[in-house]
Amino acid sequence: MADLSRTCLYDLHVELGAKMVPFAGYEMPVQYKPGVMKEHLHCRAAAGLFDVSHMGQVLLHPKSGNVADAAKALETLVPVSILGLAAGRQRYAIFTNDQGGIIDDLMVANRGDHLFVVVNAACKAGDIAHLRGALSDTCEVTEVTGRALLALQGPAAEPVLAAIAPEAAAMRFMDVAVIDSPFGMLWISRSGYTGEDGFELSVAEEQAQGLARTLLAFDEVEPIGLGARDSLRLEAGLCLYGSDIDATTSPVEAALEWAVQKVRRNGGDRAGGFPGSDRILREFDDGAVRRRLGLLPEGRAPMRAGTQLFASPEAGAPIGEVTSGAFGPSIERPMSMGYVKSGFSGTGTTIYGEVRGKRLPVTIAGMPFRPSTFKR
Repeated sequence: MADLSRTCLYDLHVELGAKMVPFAGYEMPVQYKPGVMKEHLHCRAAAGLFDVSHMGQVLLHPKSGNVADAAKALETLVPVSILGLAAGRQRYAIFTNDQGGIIDDLMVANRGDHLFVVVNAACKAGDIAHLRGALSDTCEVTEVTGRALLALQGPAAEPVLAAIAPEAAAMRFMDVAVIDSPFGMLWISRSGYTGEDGFELSVAEEQAQGLARTLLAFDEVEPIGLGARDSLRLEAGLCLYGSDIDATTSPVEAALEWAVQKVRRNGGDRAGGFPGSDRILREFDDGAVRRRLGLLPEGRAPMRAGTQLFASPEAGAPIGEVTSGAFGPSIERPMSMGYVKSGFSGTGTTIYGEVRGKRLPVTIAGMPFRPSTFKR
């Protein structure tokens, strides 16, 4: 793993007994001594601390000084209302290509006089080039360096963080704020990717280990690796870029219509004007040929990514494929998500996944598999 990058918390992960693995060009902790199952359940019951410093942090400063100009420019790249995003708020967004596929998903925050964007680690170089290529006339596009990113997730996240940054307790889901703390100015969002209440914390690298150690000193907080992060987000019905969504997948196929506000759809004041809008807006009206769905296999064995799905035990051609699958510790059963042709996509329908040459029943289910607990 000599060619892999390391976050500034690498030594702490090793000290804590983490098993390190390659992920998105980084050497990252997949699990710690308790293991994936216990880490997952601890995050649901108390609080888990994740190192997500591998993700990209980007600032968009409008050259005019008016944040609305940055928002308007960013709307040319995403099918999302950025102009409608109030100061101090954050929104999920999607970069699309000219074919209507998703080239990354991201978070966009309005910080009053500029926008703050967080992108996926594996896509960040391409995303930053994409932003600079499209927005350079309107914005200064700056990759943030020298800051780590931590996620504190779970029902105990609020009281733990409030002991360090009391103002954070008043934040609602998707609020953002810059709050002073013993570890310097923290860029805080009340968000995460586990289905739990929690926070993401951007902190100066020289303060990151001190912050992490202070949080881990609370009895309620344990370090959590990528393994549990994956099962937590899957229980929450959330997509993993590169697995459940990619450059061939449209937002409508991916069941992400909720992320596209009405103002950007047909009939809206700012309909279209983003890459792939012809296909995406047509699918809003007419539907897509396939659909991302929740899947509950029978028995105890998960159906993993790549499992082919069939309409019946005897059917010849597949009707879909699993894109993510794991055992759900909180729901105590296996769970998957994947794409199925629209004609077979009704909730409660039984279809079949082919595992080691056998067709096994799986029920189409709604998502999330476990209700989310965000603080509204």
